[in-house]
Order: sequence, then C-alpha cells, then structure tokens
Amino acid sequence: MANISKLAEMYNKMLLIRSFEEKALSLFKSGTMHGTMHPYIGEEATAVGVCCALEPQDIISSTHRGHGHVIAKGIDINRMMAEFMGKQDGYCRGRGGSMHIADIEGGNLGANGVVGGGIPLAVGAGLTTLMKRMNRIVVCFFGDGASNEGAFHESLNLASLWKLPVLFVCEDNKYGMSTHRSRSMAISDISVRAASYGMPGETVDGNDAIAVYEAAKKARAYVRSSGPMLLVCDTYRYCGHSKSDTNKYRTAEEIEVWKKKDPIERMRAYLIDRGFFTAEELDAMAEAARQRIEDAVAFANNSPYPSPDTVAQGVYA
Repeated sequence: MANISKLAEMYNKMLLIRSFEEKALSLFKSGTMHGTMHPYIGEEATAVGVCCALEPQDIISSTHRGHGHVIAKGIDINRMMAEFMGKQDGYCRGRGGSMHIADIEGGNLGANGVVGGGIPLAVGAGLTTLMKRMNRIVVCFFGDGASNEGAFHESLNLASLWKLPVLFVCEDNKYGMSTHRSRSMAISDISVRAASYGMPGETVDGNDAIAVYEAAKKARAYVRSSGPMLLVCDTYRYCGHSKSDTNKYRTAEEIEVWKKKDPIERMRAYLIDRGFFTAEELDAMAEAARQRIEDAVAFANNSPYPSPDTVAQGVYA
C-alpha cells in the first residue's frame, strides 16, 4: 500500500498532467502552438500509477499520446513546454513537438508517432538490459489499437522466448482513433492475449491510480525476476483522438459515464475520506499545478527559436 508521501506524489502528478494537457490544448487553439497533439485527459491514473511504481533506473517507451507518461516519469516541464512550442530549449531542440518527446537521461526512450512503433523498441531495450545484466526493467506503453498490430504479437513472442524484463502496459481507452474496440477485436479482455505467448496477463481499473500502482509494483517484481508480463489498464480518453477530432463517433452520454469515474476526482475523494488531506490542501495542490504550467509557458515564451543555421543538425549521420 502506498504511503502518504507516495499518495501525494501521485495526486500531484495527475494534477500536473491534467493542467499541462488543458493548457496545451488552449495554446493549440489560439495558434500559439502548431501541428497537432493527442490529449491524455482522463487517463492520468494509468501513467501515474505505473511510473510511480518504478525505480529511478527503470526506463519507458511512449506513444503519440505520451505526455502523461513522460510527466509521470519526471520530465522537466519547462523543457517539455519549450519543445511543444518549437523552441531551442526543448528536449529535441524544437524538432519533435508533441509526438516525439524524448528524454534518454530521464529514462524516457521517446514517444512514437507510429501505432505500436514503440513496442519492438522496448523489446530491444529489454534485450540490452538482459545482456548487460542491468538492474532495471523496461515499461512499454501502448493503446488497445496497437495490440492488433503485428509488432505487438512479434514483440511479445520474442520477449517471452528470451525472458526479457519488459512490462507491456496496454492503455485500453476503447478507441483506436474513431473505431471502437468491439469492432476491431473479438475479445473483451485484451490481457487474455498474454497466454498465447506464455506470459501472465492482468487487467486493472486504469482510472484508479492506487489500484494501478499496486498492480504495477507486483508486476515490476515479477518482470525483474521472471520475464515479461502484460498489464492492461481499463481507462478512457475524454477528448477526441487528436485536437482536430470532432468526436462525432461517440455520444455525450458515453463520455459523461466515464467522467463520473474521473481518476483525479476519485483519488481526491479517497484522500479526503481517509483523512490524509483536507479539501483545502488538495485545492492548493491543484492551484500549484496550474501555476507550474503557467511558469512553463513563460519559460517557453522566453526561449529562442532554433537558428536557421542548425536546420541540418540531426538529419544526417
């Protein structure tokens, strides 16, 4: 069971993710940011529950909807916001934007715009970990849509065959872009696919940060000693697939049902009901998170754009 310090860390990180996403959406709509983004709003408990269960040396691979993952892993918010704005002080010197955030030193192998593209990369990192006898595991985040890709099946097969220390985390938010999961697979529980590759599979309530944390702690211990595992987190995204998605394939009623299971509100109620924090203390945390994001925007605004002289950097080996 998480202690009070860990609970506070988890709650603060969920607030930070929500505030970052809401601010980024508003900046895109105002034309301050360019390109696109894939909001993570509604799924915060999954990223936070998993990443807070890891050790500092553990590493993750992310997805196009990866802002929550990297914030939960402890990325510098200032540099992340600068990257969103295409500034020189961003993690990728403004080249990556929303979908390609990477922080190797911080244990983030990078987001990936290819559906399922990060799964085989995680297997490669797992093989490195095994061969070099490193004291860490690799966590691979991906969505339910990616579990239909060939890369998913090939990767789980190899990871199991070689007993690699990889925890595969499927964020089952019910939609691959605009296609509901029921129209793309004949099973209702993705975790059963793990049995085909000789590894354990488990499904957890992905909107319950504490449940995810506890499941991930056990999964980490198993993966570190015995090989790969598939953890499926049952969750939901409130927004469309991307900022330009009109969301016409879902009903307002369906979205409202899931908003009643909001991960931040659920944890807020848990913390107050058990006397860990008062409502006023949690309100102060939320305000501090919003201010932290505003500070990051100020940092990004003050960061210079990359010089045109550097346009070829990183293009050629």
